[in-house]
Amino acid sequence: MEELRKLADALIKRAKEAGLGIVTAESCTAGLMCQVLSDAEGAGQAFHGGFVTYTKEHKSCALGVPEMLLHEKGAVCGEVARAMAEGALKHSKAGISAAITGVAGPEPDEDGNPVGRVCIGIARRGLPTSEFERHYPDVGRDAIRQRAVADALKAMTEALASVSAAA
Repeated sequence: MEELRKLADALIKRAKEAGLGIVTAESCTAGLMCQVLSDAEGAGQAFHGGFVTYTKEHKSCALGVPEMLLHEKGAVCGEVARAMAEGALKHSKAGISAAITGVAGPEPDEDGNPVGRVCIGIARRGLPTSEFERHYPDVGRDAIRQRAVADALKAMTEALASVSAAA
C-alpha cells in the first residue's frame, strides 16, 4: 500500500499543478483507487470522487456504458474501460478520469475472463481516450486490485505529464 500512497500523492500534486480534477470509475477494484486518492495529501483540492460500478447493469445506468457493448463484449474489455472513463467524465466536472474493469478472482467471471485480466481506460477532456489491458498472475484478489490501481495511477500521471510537456 505504500507504493499506492506515493503514486496517489504524485498524481494529486500533478493534477493540482494542471488545475484538473480527478474522477474514477471502478469495478473489480471496488473503490480502492478512491480510497487511496482520498488519503493523498491535497486530495480535497483535486479529487472529485468516483463511481463503483460492480455489475454490468450499474455500468450502464451510472456511467452510460452501452448495454449492447456489455452484451456483445462482456464487462472486461478495452471498449468498456474506455466507455467507463468517458462516462465518469460526462457525469462529473473533473478533467481526467481512470476506469478499471477486470477479474480479481477468486474465479473467472461469468463471461469466462480469467482471474488477473484487467482493462484500464484513461480519459481527459478534449483529448482522445486511451485504454490498455493487463494480465496479472493469480496472486490473490488484494494483490491484483493493488496492481491494477497502481497501473491506473501511473497512467493518469503519465497522461498529465505528456499534456504538460506538449503545452
